[in-house]
Amino acid sequence: MIYFVSTPIGNLKDITLRAIEVLKSVDVIACEDTRTSKTLLDKYEIKNKLISYHKFNEQEASNDIINLALSGKNIAIISDAGTPLISDPGNILSKKLVENNIEFTVIPGANALLPALMLSGFSTRNFFFAGFLPEKNSEKNKLISEISVLSSSLIFYLAPHNIEKDLSFLFENLGARKACLVKEITKLYESSYHFVLGNELNINLKGEFVLIVEGKEKIETDNLSIKDHVLFYINLGLSKNDAIKKVAKEKNVAKNVIYKEVLNLKD
Repeated sequence: MIYFVSTPIGNLKDITLRAIEVLKSVDVIACEDTRTSKTLLDKYEIKNKLISYHKFNEQEASNDIINLALSGKNIAIISDAGTPLISDPGNILSKKLVENNIEFTVIPGANALLPALMLSGFSTRNFFFAGFLPEKNSEKNKLISEISVLSSSLIFYLAPHNIEKDLSFLFENLGARKACLVKEITKLYESSYHFVLGNELNINLKGEFVLIVEGKEKIETDNLSIKDHVLFYINLGLSKNDAIKKVAKEKNVAKNVIYKEVLNLKD
C-alpha cells in the first residue's frame, strides 16, 4: 500500500495518531528532504528506511515507488511540511497510480491554507487556492486573468524571496482589495496582518506566509440596462456573443432583442 501522509507545518505536535502509526509501520518513507523530515521522525522514534522524493527526481522516483509497491512493500510519502501534492511533490505519482489502477490512500492532517483562511475572517463559503504564483510571466498573467473576476476568497502561498514582488503584482492586477497576510502558522510567532493591497506593510517579511485576498465584489445586474449588462460581461472577459447569450438567458429575453440593443458595441 502507498500512503500520502500529512505532517506538521510548524508545531510538531500537529500530527495525527494514525499518521504516526502508519509511518512506524511502513517499509519505506519517501521524503522531500530526508534531513528536514528526520527532525519529525526522530521526535516520534520512527526509524524506517528513508528515500528522497522531490520535484527534481519526481518522475524517476515515482517509478521506483511503484515498483516497490508492486513488490509488496508499504510506502509512505511525506513532504517537508503539510500535505503532499498541495504545492508539494506527489501529483505525478498519484496520477500514475490512478492510471495503473494501483491502490493508495491518504492520511489527512495539517495544511497551511485552511488555517490561514479561517484566521483571515474572509468568506469561507467559496475559495480558490492558487498556491505559489508561477515564475513565468505568461503563466502568471493567465492565472490572474482567470481568477481576478472570482467572488471567492483567493488564497496564495508566498515565498519570502518573492513576497514584495508578488504583492506588487497582485495589487496591479486585483486593485486595492482587502487582504490578510498570515505568518508562521502553528509556530511560536504566528501572526496575521489585515491590510489593503497597495498599502505598505511594516512587518518582517521573513518566514512562511499565506496570503488571503477578498474576492471581487459582486455587482447587482438586475437593474442594469441591456447594453450595460452586456458590457458588464464583456469587461469580465466574455466575447460579445457569449455576453449576449448570457444576458438573454438572465433577462429571459430573445437573443435578437439583445443584438439590436448592442449593435454598435465592439467585441
